[in-house]
Amino acid sequence: MRVLCALFAAFMLFATAAPAQTLRIALREDGDILDPALARTYVGRIVFAGLCDKLFDIDQNLQIVPQLATGYAWSDDRTMILHLRAGVVFHNGEPFDAAAVKYGLERHLTLPGSFRRTELSAIDHVEVVDPQTVRIVLKAPSAPFLAQLTDRAGMIVAPKAAEAAGKDFGLHPVCNGPFKFVERVAQDRIVLERFAGYWNKDAIHFDKVIYQPITDSQVQIANLLTGAIDIAERILPTDVAAVKADKNLRIVTSPALGWQSITYNLDNGPAAKSPIGQSALLRQAFDAAIDREALVQVVYNGMYAPTIQAVTPASPFYLKGFEAPARDLAKAKALVKQAGVTLPVQVELNVPNSPDSAQMAEVIQAMTAEAGFSVKIKLIEFASSLTAAAQGNFQAYLIGWSGRVDPDGNIYTFVRGGAAGNDSHYVNATVDAALDEARSSTDTATRIAAYGRAMRQLREDLPLTWLYHPVNIEGMNAKLQGFQPVPDGLIRLQGLSLAP
Repeated sequence: MRVLCALFAAFMLFATAAPAQTLRIALREDGDILDPALARTYVGRIVFAGLCDKLFDIDQNLQIVPQLATGYAWSDDRTMILHLRAGVVFHNGEPFDAAAVKYGLERHLTLPGSFRRTELSAIDHVEVVDPQTVRIVLKAPSAPFLAQLTDRAGMIVAPKAAEAAGKDFGLHPVCNGPFKFVERVAQDRIVLERFAGYWNKDAIHFDKVIYQPITDSQVQIANLLTGAIDIAERILPTDVAAVKADKNLRIVTSPALGWQSITYNLDNGPAAKSPIGQSALLRQAFDAAIDREALVQVVYNGMYAPTIQAVTPASPFYLKGFEAPARDLAKAKALVKQAGVTLPVQVELNVPNSPDSAQMAEVIQAMTAEAGFSVKIKLIEFASSLTAAAQGNFQAYLIGWSGRVDPDGNIYTFVRGGAAGNDSHYVNATVDAALDEARSSTDTATRIAAYGRAMRQLREDLPLTWLYHPVNIEGMNAKLQGFQPVPDGLIRLQGLSLAP
């Protein structure tokens, strides 16, 4: 009888337990390597939001808030004292402490190929004060330094796991976020499982998260409409009406921090020896031939904002006097003639293989043809396009940036000489000096003036052509509760749940 009662009790416990819940998130591309030091994709940042906590985060109002750190103080203008959250462990059981933070920041700075090197280049050295306290000493004052710690530069990986895995760490990452890595199948899925030892476990209501790359927007919408996915990041403006028409779905929009551009190869290997790579006049002509307003109307239903700069109009660092100009075809033709080149001017444009990027490229192709350019569109899988850019295998590259809360994160790494994200290998002493000054000053007016000097030179040299600022548009199951839209566009899993 006791056995029967025990079996019945076990059955009832099983029957009344909450069913396991899986959250399925559609990504517009497959991400790159899952190593915070080496990664550079936006969709990778979305996965990291579930996998790796950061020292700090940002909220809906773009305020910097504690995450793995509980607070900080400046003992002088070059020395930050960082206080760490107690009781945090990595997915493999290693303790998250001051020694781990020191290791993680130094790894970001020294790992070959690290894209965090430029973001954290202000660091002189890191000291362990005690298990919960870190002293970070900078080479010079740095206005954006705290903001850098709100993204991948602030992610700290498990030291022993990283050392054991070496260059293969990104194949099986070990962090300290709400979910731990399970598996990855390229172009198909990334699977994370709930981490029982998470420090903020009461905020997590799913047992598993599956990230699925779906590059075709129509396929993405079909999966959302049928309930095969719960969240679709970056719904295209042209698909908003279809999602809104379904009572089981909803759209959430928020301002975005990023931009879309064309990057030109100026000095990154043999591919730089193209007419447009070697002539600022041709780049100016190409820029003048593009009708940004028409581009966003045709491809994005006019929901995006044309631009020629790296920060949005909502930012206090937005530069007045650098608004997007109207198309000037006569100017474009005159610049091409002044360049003295044979027509048509051949330009190979690398383009990530999403339908809207391909359409955008075709619009640019048609517009610039009227000024004497012949654009050959080369569609490439997204992560592969980033690799090609880093290796210099491009003449021009249609690429976006998801944006950062401090303007330094939107411009420095792309145009500062020697910076990790400077795929064009552009170098200009005026720009370098201006960006360095903007980094080292904490005075907003001084920083704005420095960015203005940089922008005037950039508009002459045009290592890249900024096109527009997007809007974050997520489509999701109407039963999904607790979603907090943040302008960086990341999908944070804390507080998310599905209503019955």
